Amino acid sequence: MKEPILALLYDFDNTLASSDMQNFSFIPKVLHMEPGEFWNLTNEIFKKWDMDKVLCYMYCMVNICKEKGIKLTRSLLNDCGKDIKFFEGVTTWFDRIDEYGAKNNVKIEHYIISCGNLEIIEGSSIFHHFKRVFGCEFIYDDEGNAIWPKTAINYTGKTQYIYRIKKGIIDGNDDIKINQKIDEKKVPIDNMIYFGDGLTDVPAMITVKDGGGTSIAVYPKGKREKVTKYYEDGRVNYICKADFSKNSELEKIVKLLIEQTHVKASLEERKKNL
Repeated sequence: MKEPILALLYDFDNTLASSDMQNFSFIPKVLHMEPGEFWNLTNEIFKKWDMDKVLCYMYCMVNICKEKGIKLTRSLLNDCGKDIKFFEGVTTWFDRIDEYGAKNNVKIEHYIISCGNLEIIEGSSIFHHFKRVFGCEFIYDDEGNAIWPKTAINYTGKTQYIYRIKKGIIDGNDDIKINQKIDEKKVPIDNMIYFGDGLTDVPAMITVKDGGGTSIAVYPKGKREKVTKYYEDGRVNYICKADFSKNSELEKIVKLLIEQTHVKASLEERKKNL
């Protein structure tokens, strides 16, 4: 039997990381601002120009650095990833899940689909665990300074990456194959798990759930009410505390889904031999 693939798709901010990725280092240490000050400024500009919120925060990153004479380079953003603090268990989660997948003859693939900065995620301690990270990215001039958005992923834009993973077209700039009809899917949506935390994840969570996969909304300890409505409205399959540690409720659910993937593939194989 061909080993089935189970794709685990993660939002990043407030899903794996315990806050917005820019809050840990970029805003306080590079811009020397309070996170609230930066985000209030982006909100003012968003309202003034009726901008896309993702393009707005990327504009503010470039513009504030320019005003303060700060060189906004890829390496600077990579360094900011080193200070990210993750929810409990995240740093050991991927190896544990990979091992359990192998035990059940299921190949696990991890992906990030984030509205945050790809360059900051690149510098984080967990970056190497992902088959592909889809995130917002800058273009850099000849001196290495960020000058313009290369890729901006907003909330509904996240859904296209689900279909890229489904078809095995993980080159984010390939806009031809992604729109072509492909009969054999690399990872059917019913072999996907999406992890998110809030409104920005709703389109992706619904896409995966309605496609037969599993969507899980996570919440910080003591803030269950943050995601209860998503479950009540049928937008997600499960809600769990953002605890990725061994024997957590989240791990138990994912392990059962791995077992289910193996059983489902085994039954499909038996059908072929009837």
